[in-house]
Amino acid sequence: MTQIHTVPAQGRRAYPPRTSVFTKTFWDGLAQGRWQTTCCEACGKQTFPPRPICPHCWSDRVVWSPLSARGTLYSWTRIHAAPAVFAAEAPYAVGIVDLDSGIRLACRLLDAPDVTWTPGIQVEIAVLQYEDGPLFAARVAESTNHQ
Repeated sequence: MTQIHTVPAQGRRAYPPRTSVFTKTFWDGLAQGRWQTTCCEACGKQTFPPRPICPHCWSDRVVWSPLSARGTLYSWTRIHAAPAVFAAEAPYAVGIVDLDSGIRLACRLLDAPDVTWTPGIQVEIAVLQYEDGPLFAARVAESTNHQ
């Protein structure tokens, strides 16, 4: 499985994910720094979020596979007027990331003092490790010039 960098986060997750027997593998792996998703053995396509049935060919022959942790920022925005559950965290950045493996996902963007978010910038997925469990976010890839 692909190992990703863990970033300590303060407090508890504002909106913890719902987990099921199936998604427990994903969340337990993420807590250990593993970035993975499901891949269909019938058609060979990965899906995210992980699913027990392939949305491309409807096969139930899915297995866990490493997911590319690097990608490109497609678009982003900064949330100033956040929903009540996230109000204490505002302002914060969120973005759409195109992973190198072809998966497109939405996630929090980890700001840093020298980061200027720009579509096309190279990013990598990281684990935000809260007191009550993990979430994933994207940050500027270590080998990228931020400005």
